[in-house]
Amino acid sequence: MTEATVSPTDTEFLFQQLKALANPKRLQILHLLMEGIHCNCELGEALDMSPNLISHHMSILRDIDLVDVERDAVDARWIYFSVNTAALAELNQVFSAFFDADRIQPRRPTCGPQGSVVPMTDIVIG
Repeated sequence: MTEATVSPTDTEFLFQQLKALANPKRLQILHLLMEGIHCNCELGEALDMSPNLISHHMSILRDIDLVDVERDAVDARWIYFSVNTAALAELNQVFSAFFDADRIQPRRPTCGPQGSVVPMTDIVIG
């Protein structure tokens, strides 16, 4: 596995990825593509969706580089979709680093009742 080129604290990258994946149909498409290459008609049949809706969702998945597209060498009208394995590996690496429990630091708030407690020995009366 290669080292991620995106920082786990790049919240804009994470937002764009999560936004694209937040749709149940796109998750279903990705699930099917994890089983191997599919064409538009196979995806439409499996998900009971029209070709234009499949194309819409594939466009969004392509915008985040998670899906690759290849035209048939014999008949270019046929388009085949597959998972971009490099982008998937990077996504897994960034998500894993972002959600790593080892990132949690032992920090106390500096405001509120716990942050403004002054020891009795520091209080000067008079």
